[in-house]
Amino acid sequence: MDKYENFKKNINDLINVDLNYYKEKQMKRRITSLMNRNGFDDFNQYFKGLKSDKIMLDQFINYLTINVSEFYRNPSQWKVLETIILPDLIKKNKKPLRVWSSACSTGEEPYSLVMLMSKYYDLKKIKILATDIDDGAIEKAKVGLYSEKALASLPTEYKREYFEKVGNSYKIKDKVKNCVDFSKLDLLKDPFPNNIDLIVCRNVMIYFTDDAKELLYKKFYNSLSSLGVLFVGSTEQIILPERYNFRTIKTFFYGKIN
Repeated sequence: MDKYENFKKNINDLINVDLNYYKEKQMKRRITSLMNRNGFDDFNQYFKGLKSDKIMLDQFINYLTINVSEFYRNPSQWKVLETIILPDLIKKNKKPLRVWSSACSTGEEPYSLVMLMSKYYDLKKIKILATDIDDGAIEKAKVGLYSEKALASLPTEYKREYFEKVGNSYKIKDKVKNCVDFSKLDLLKDPFPNNIDLIVCRNVMIYFTDDAKELLYKKFYNSLSSLGVLFVGSTEQIILPERYNFRTIKTFFYGKIN
């Protein structure tokens, strides 16, 4: 067996992450770069290092999960969510919406969802489920401390109302934090929550193979309520969504064909 193939198998056994679901060239290049930076030039030796050094393993997982995020990423799409998708979902649902930020990274996305939904609900009625595969990202999200750059696209009123300045950074207020439940979830391997009205999965699927995407579309379909909506990233438009029993509501927003 080739050394990289063996490395992928060992990683799956160690941390239950199947690298076969990620685009091969892209992922192998990223891992090789990180391996070299840590002073290794051999996948077998690098795996031994990961197995014996928790800090190095945490760095590997964090690097693998590509945590790049910001508040209100692609603002025009958040405008569609605010003015079309959410009002329609709220009109059709008598109780507060069940919302899932499915690859929440360091928390910018679920906190953005809370702030946006505060236009329609009292904060006490808002509860967002936020999941990610990376424990480190979830811990950062729970702390809720962000750079000014991360807030660049956020509407000014939200920045003023929901953050406090801490040095050169911004800390999200507890009244927003309390609306989000964070937990660890592997999109490819773990079961999904049921009866979700809005699933947000953005800027994640671009790293996956077509087989992995097909698996995710099926799982998202089953996770949504009958009137639920899937919101994907700006580079992740679903081509021929009907193949997965989805219909296009607006670009990047998909409803179920029931």
